[in-house]
Parts: sequence; C-alpha cells; structure tokens
Amino acid sequence: MPSTADLCVTRRLLLASLAALPAAPVFAASPPVVAVLGDSITAGFGLPSSESMPVQLQAELRRLGLDARVRNAGVSGDTTSGALRRVDFSVKADTSVCVVALGGNDLLRGQEPRLVRANLDKIVRRLQQRKITVVLAGMQAPEALGGAYAREFNAAFRDIARQRGVISYPFLLAGVAGVRALNQKDGIHPNAAGARHIARGLAPVVAKALSARR
Repeated sequence: MPSTADLCVTRRLLLASLAALPAAPVFAASPPVVAVLGDSITAGFGLPSSESMPVQLQAELRRLGLDARVRNAGVSGDTTSGALRRVDFSVKADTSVCVVALGGNDLLRGQEPRLVRANLDKIVRRLQQRKITVVLAGMQAPEALGGAYAREFNAAFRDIARQRGVISYPFLLAGVAGVRALNQKDGIHPNAAGARHIARGLAPVVAKALSARR
C-alpha cells in the first residue's frame, strides 16, 4: 500500500501534467447577421460589389464598434410584391436584423399605395414571426406624382412601423435623392459616395436594433 508521501508526490505529478496540457480552444460567438431586403439600391446597381450599400453598411457598423455581418438580399427591379414572394428564402434563418428597404420600383410603376401598405405589412409580420428584428426604411413619393398619392404612399411606411412596433428609418435616400454628386448618370441610383451616405445614415439605426436584441 503506497505511503502518504508517495500519494502526495503522485498528486503533484498529476497536477503538473494537467497544467502542461494545451488549453481547450475558446470559440468566439459568430457575429450577428444583418440582412438588407431591397431592390437595385441594395443590390448595388452600377457599382462594384465592394462599394455596394450593404458592404459599406458593414464598414460603418464596425466603425461604430459593432462586429456584424451584413448580407445583401437585394434584387434589381424588385417591388414590395416581389420581395414578399421571396422574403422567406432571401432572408436566411441565421438573420438577427433585417432592414426592409423597398418601394422605389413601386413608385416607378405607379403601384397603389394600398397594395404597397399590404405587402409591407405582410413582410414585416413574416419576419417578426421568425423572431427577426425589423428596421423599416421608408421611401418618399415626390409631390409631382400628386399630393393625395404621395401622402398615402409615404404614410404606408410610417403607419406600418408604428402598428407593428418596428424601428423606422424615415427615408432611405435622405440626403442623396436629387443630389447630382451622389448619384449615377441616371439620377436614380446612388454612386459609391451616395451608397456610403446611405450606409452612414442607416448604421446608428441598425446598431440600435442590434443592441435591442442583447
């Protein structure tokens, strides 16, 4: 039978051996995913992918100290109707926050504001049912389209945000629409500087949405 002294030596040797083992790897949590569900403005029409608005949004979030992965879920030419048809597969299951940035093509096609409102409501509700935090970016119709039409169209975004309790960004193209230096030659699609301007405006709002999930 081993003596007490032998047991003490054995114990010390065992502890020393355990201390010499490499530490178990510590796996960092994956950064949260922010999806941007939108049209050509999100898709980055006319821009290198590295200068698209979602890429620049990710850079702006990192500048604010947030490590988030921004995923581009934009399809050029998409309307609220088109986005409603694809929202379930375009916004992946690992998404924490979804920026809904639609409405420009609805305007260009003269879609009824009632239809835009209904589509936005369904998109937001589907995302909420999946426990995804929504940031609803508005689009604004110019008065030239008709005062009543513009008021009803613009109100759709504001009203859905309020009714569904989601974070609102009043106008996606704030500070960019109508500014020649921030748009491509067509006067519709932002250039790289315009996309950066949008990203800078959106970043604090998206940061607020990410913080609300902690």
